[in-house]
Amino acid sequence: MARRKRKPRPRPLPPPPENSSRMYIQIAPSDIAIFRFLMEAVENLALFTIADRFKGILLLRYSPHQEREFREFMNGLKQEIDIKFLPNPSDPA
Repeated sequence: MARRKRKPRPRPLPPPPENSSRMYIQIAPSDIAIFRFLMEAVENLALFTIADRFKGILLLRYSPHQEREFREFMNGLKQEIDIKFLPNPSDPA
């Protein structure tokens, strides 16, 4: 008699974070469109707002639960776009 394989039990999800994590980056203003295209290719990883379109400063918001995936994506993106990571003005110095 063949045994059925059980479906794995779903793992409990961590509680939702109180706040999103933030990161400021600077890229060439001409690279903002390609950055948007590449960010949209990785669904639900981060949202970004253009803080200064003339200087190419972007504010990225992402879930603290996806910190590792977000950092891996940003490190891989360095090969395509010149990215400068800026200090977060809301972090205590």
